[in-house]
Amino acid sequence: MTTTRFAPSPTGYIHIGNLRTALFNYLIARKAGGTFILRIDDTDPERSKEEYVDAIKRDLEWLGLTWDRLERQSERLDRYAEAADRLRGMGRFYEAFETPTELDLKRKKQLNMGKPPVYDRAALALTEDEKAKLREERGPGVWRFKLDQERIEWEDGILGPISIDAASVSDPVLIRADGQVLYTLASVVDDTEMGVTHVVRGSDHVTNTATQIQMIRALDGSVPNFAHHSLLTGPQGESLSKRLGTLALRDLREQGVEPEALLSLMARLGSSQPVELRLSLDEIAKGFDLDQFGSAPTKFDARDLMPLTARKLHGLSYDDVKDELAALGVPDDIAPDFWAVAKDNITTRSDLLPWWTLCRDGAEPLVAEEDRDFVAQAMALLPDGTLTRETWSNWTAAVKEATGRKGKGLFMPLRKALTGQERGPEMADLLPLLQTIPARDLTKRSD
Repeated sequence: MTTTRFAPSPTGYIHIGNLRTALFNYLIARKAGGTFILRIDDTDPERSKEEYVDAIKRDLEWLGLTWDRLERQSERLDRYAEAADRLRGMGRFYEAFETPTELDLKRKKQLNMGKPPVYDRAALALTEDEKAKLREERGPGVWRFKLDQERIEWEDGILGPISIDAASVSDPVLIRADGQVLYTLASVVDDTEMGVTHVVRGSDHVTNTATQIQMIRALDGSVPNFAHHSLLTGPQGESLSKRLGTLALRDLREQGVEPEALLSLMARLGSSQPVELRLSLDEIAKGFDLDQFGSAPTKFDARDLMPLTARKLHGLSYDDVKDELAALGVPDDIAPDFWAVAKDNITTRSDLLPWWTLCRDGAEPLVAEEDRDFVAQAMALLPDGTLTRETWSNWTAAVKEATGRKGKGLFMPLRKALTGQERGPEMADLLPLLQTIPARDLTKRSD
């Protein structure tokens, strides 16, 4: 069975880059009728916060990315300890004691000599007495996985054939000096024991994947199908790393972005397929294909979400929004007509309130000085009583006959006087919904 996972750290809110990873793994599982695991990477007790765990769940639920299993790495520490013991037993795990300063000096020396700045494995030459002395002086060391210095190769689901010389990579630290298990070890153990078959993540993890493949094989696990998607940049190709905090999913949600707009964009961005609005995850999954994605950095512009959001809203029926309209206070008898008028003139749901406020309370008339007498004369001709869809054409015809104005010079001053805006819905449709028309008062100030 196809099994994928999304393993966020609860040290902050999910941002647009995280979403790409979550969505790709979700779609692979759903398309194959498989299992999608939400795996909380909370092995860092100081930085992991329960509020972020809740926020991660809330963001995924908002998007409809429901998980089949929920796992927490903090509850699996015994499994990581057992795996570490197995690696020690086979001579693939060793303790090292260098300080960060010492490691930095070693890297600089190697670079000056034209060598790759990899760990020199000096700790492997330490005797037991020397290790005991270092523990006494410095405390516990870190634990590194001893790589087989050979080429590590795999067929990447996006990047194609990958080959990395393990001799050019430092033996990865898997357990810190304070005992904290790092992601590299926890992920390998979990992927192996949970039967994960496909792993999609950012291209910045390619080297991690190489080392993890050796670890998986050392622990007699099955190597998943790995794929590494391109990293996102800003619209001009600039790095998003400093802006990701402003592109949290909860912020996009508060800005009014619709989940279908976000999912539709992220499921196609960076692929050879055009971005098309899809209204369900089943539709998105049906057209999803990793083979369509490339390795080049992918430009992301949050402004692209708004046209998709508007398109989704424009297609909603009255029944889809009647509860929202009732919450705004739109009377039931005019709510269907109000929605028919407003829906094509909103980008987000929050835009409904200004339109209803206009209908309910009227707008401050926007009247140029040279149009004041014209508007006052026109307002005097506006019929009393119930306004209908025919009112606008009948009224403007009467105003045209009385004033001689026509075209834009006739219609635009009246629109601005009634709505305080230069554009909006068809006035024939909007006028019957205006419950208050402050512009009528201009007839009293036209002297």
